Amino acid sequence: MKLIIAYIQPEALTPVKQALFDAEVHKMSVSNALGCGQQRGYHETYRGADVEVNLLKKVRMEIAVNAEFVDATVEAIIKGARTDSIGDGKIFVMDLQECIRIRTGETGNEAIG
Repeated sequence: MKLIIAYIQPEALTPVKQALFDAEVHKMSVSNALGCGQQRGYHETYRGADVEVNLLKKVRMEIAVNAEFVDATVEAIIKGARTDSIGDGKIFVMDLQECIRIRTGETGNEAIG
């Protein structure tokens, strides 16, 4: 079992979800995030004051998958999010020690589904 965490551009969310559905990955958690990497933010003038914006809007996706779905999930995220520009995002793949479905008490691979 693996936990895949991806940070992507907000406008890439719909294409990434579609690519995941095409890869038969239907379960995910999505939340808004702020962060910066190589983009390092930007400067803008607001009411005559110079403002440095270095925390940019991102979307964080968390997807728990069984081992046989890891490659397909990562490829789907890349397919939907890649623009070949700085700021496309990052994907982290981590071991998931345990998963428990609250409703049934199932554990492990069966709980992920």
